[in-house]
Amino acid sequence: MEEKNEGKEKKGFFKRLKEGLTKTRNSISESFANLFKANEIDDDFYDELEETLVMSDMGIETTENIIENLKAKVKEFKIKEADACRDLIVNIIKEQMTVPENAYDFEDKKTVMLIIGVNGVGKTTSIGKLAAQYKAQGKKVLMAAADTFRAAAIDQLKTWSVRAGVDIIAQSEGSDPSAVVYDAVAAAKARNTDILLIDTAGRLHNKKNLMDELSKMRRIITKEYPDANVESLIVLDGTTGQNALEQARQFSSVTDIDGIIITKLDGTAKGGIAIAIQSELNVPVKYIGIGEKIEDLQKFDPGSYVTALFADFDVKSDIEMIIDSDIEKIPADDDLFDI
Repeated sequence: MEEKNEGKEKKGFFKRLKEGLTKTRNSISESFANLFKANEIDDDFYDELEETLVMSDMGIETTENIIENLKAKVKEFKIKEADACRDLIVNIIKEQMTVPENAYDFEDKKTVMLIIGVNGVGKTTSIGKLAAQYKAQGKKVLMAAADTFRAAAIDQLKTWSVRAGVDIIAQSEGSDPSAVVYDAVAAAKARNTDILLIDTAGRLHNKKNLMDELSKMRRIITKEYPDANVESLIVLDGTTGQNALEQARQFSSVTDIDGIIITKLDGTAKGGIAIAIQSELNVPVKYIGIGEKIEDLQKFDPGSYVTALFADFDVKSDIEMIIDSDIEKIPADDDLFDI
């Protein structure tokens, strides 16, 4: 029964994901339609493909990797017509995105999750949604409001704690964030909590302050709760495109990042940014958000994401393409028995 419900939930999420990526898909589809009308594969073809991918915010580096791989496969499969590259491109994009098999192992351990990111990306909301989902899975969940620079952040997290039905550790605005973390870790140990979700400040004066604050939090967690697994996730706003990628670069330069949450992917024409972030940073996207509901934040499935992005195409695998090309070389039955 649970498997059936899970299947329905995944199917429903894919439908919403497909709808959410409509703007990106429409942009790509129109360009691809024109691109594959070309009779031959030449420099103009590759230039137009590069422009199409960059416009979807896949980024220069990722786009160049895709085109280099495509050129290699075109040579390998001896492809002459542009239309035959369509499936290859989609499959190459899928290859850019992988989530390790152990990406979600932390869910089955005593875990402290540090949620980082700038203000306005949906950080606090993502914590609330994750808390509700973990609680629904039967886990003991605790929140910590360590973003003490904004009273609104504390109040928002308190609202989510009520909505999700989980406890929260919070102090007054302006309190020492590390003191909140200390209290939260002590509470998590005392209550035998499975997952402790810590909201951190979205904006500090400079990188040094950011690094010092996050380092201090990690030291407290390591010292006070050495048996806990620490999972650091950065939340990025999908609508900001390349700015999201730059934010991830900046944060990764001052602290370890174990995974990425991309929010607000519904309604953006920059859906390719998820591919760029995964490919260029070599940090797995672990969750994506496509709406306001609790269930609209889900684990990231690269295959489903790319399928939704190119839902207007009937994509074949490389193996299917090779089989099709070999079938074309097989003589008709009449020819086989022509004496």
